[in-house]
Amino acid sequence: MKKLFILIFLAGLLHNATAQDAVYLFAYFKDNGQDGLHLAYSRDGYKWLALNNDQSVLTPAAGVDKLMRDPCIIRGADGRFHMVWTVSWKEKSIGYASSADLVHWSAQKDIPVMAHEPGALNCWAPEITYDARRKEYMIYWATTIPGRFTAGDSTGDEKYNHRLYYVTTKDFQHFSPAKLLYDQGFNVIDASIVPDQGRFIMFLKDETKTPPQKNIRTAVSNTLTGGYGKPSAPITGPYWAEGPTALHTAGKWIVYFDKYTQHRYGAVESTDLKTWTDVSGKLSMPQGIRHGAVLTITSKEFELLK
Repeated sequence: MKKLFILIFLAGLLHNATAQDAVYLFAYFKDNGQDGLHLAYSRDGYKWLALNNDQSVLTPAAGVDKLMRDPCIIRGADGRFHMVWTVSWKEKSIGYASSADLVHWSAQKDIPVMAHEPGALNCWAPEITYDARRKEYMIYWATTIPGRFTAGDSTGDEKYNHRLYYVTTKDFQHFSPAKLLYDQGFNVIDASIVPDQGRFIMFLKDETKTPPQKNIRTAVSNTLTGGYGKPSAPITGPYWAEGPTALHTAGKWIVYFDKYTQHRYGAVESTDLKTWTDVSGKLSMPQGIRHGAVLTITSKEFELLK
């Protein structure tokens, strides 16, 4: 019994040390994404400070239009940081690069995930989620293929009626064919998926304009690559929101999003993923921050960034 108590005590110390060691990092873009990747950090998840004097830390080189919008960075199972982003408003590909330290990046490459679809209009807001059970990554994004879906075809912005698509990869060199990930009969973009106790939580934007939605919702599945059901009720308020990204810290979920018509960021938080409280008033974000993604790094990694 005494040995068991000591083991539990040491495990608690290790957990507290790990929590104290954590630094939250926000990858984002500014303006149209033409100058590249921006980074901000936080110790508490509410006050965010820009790194590098809020100047770009990586210049875009992939795609024809050379943009770096909607960056998403995750720590891979291989220990490296993997990033994807939107390279253009109209191209059929996404950008990819990796790094061991968030300072030195691999050569950027263009992944033509929708090149096989002649009518595809775009590839927007890609993200990556790792599937520990299958030991592979899923990259997913939103694309409009005119005429492919009738539901929602006249309720969005102009000709856009998005659905979510995905590919899988184990090495970011070889990719599965693109497949449909989410279609629940409405225009949907900006998915961000996080594992949670054996299941996967998708945060998504209902892109319906008429009648107006433009809000963040959730959907749940027991498998990463499919099975997400009808979306929840909106977790955001009576304003237009997009680009959700979630942080799980201190027993609660914080979901950040761009209140893009108000030109500022918002957040909601929950302990059960069902009841949400608006905490936008607690946020302090860099000026001009746009759609991005949050991740956790160590103090040592942060010192190298500084």
